[in-house]
Amino acid sequence: MSIIKKPDLSDPVLREKLAKGMGHNYYGEPAWPNDLLYVFPIVIMGTIALCIGLAVLDPAMVGEPADPFATPLEILPEWYLWPVFQILRTVPNKLLGVLLMAAVPLGLILVPFIESVNKFQNPFRRPLATTVFLFGTLVTLYLGIGATFPIDKSLTLGLF
Repeated sequence: MSIIKKPDLSDPVLREKLAKGMGHNYYGEPAWPNDLLYVFPIVIMGTIALCIGLAVLDPAMVGEPADPFATPLEILPEWYLWPVFQILRTVPNKLLGVLLMAAVPLGLILVPFIESVNKFQNPFRRPLATTVFLFGTLVTLYLGIGATFPIDKSLTLGLF
């Protein structure tokens, strides 16, 4: 059971507010019927009106019609999929590429078990886990940056 602050109806300031129809939030008027019947529908209709107004004033551009026979040469997925896309793109055997892509979540599942016997959470006291994490982060950044380059420059990042 919650503690409810009961209003002091002998308070002249509260009585004055109540006479004007104000002050109900002071003593915790329930949400039904005032908020649920009057306030929420106004807020919902206002939000819908805002969305419609923005859609009318600034419509989104649809772009060019799709052409299945003219796929761009360098098409990219969303940025968070660039590293695994790079794995699939650069490995010559596609089955091996799919297996390497499946190894990514399996490797992430194994990370908590590396040096799990150590009771410390400080990364400086867990050198093996910290090294694996930093190496994985660098490889992920390398693969993600390489995915933005054309395939002939993706492994060297265009440096040489």
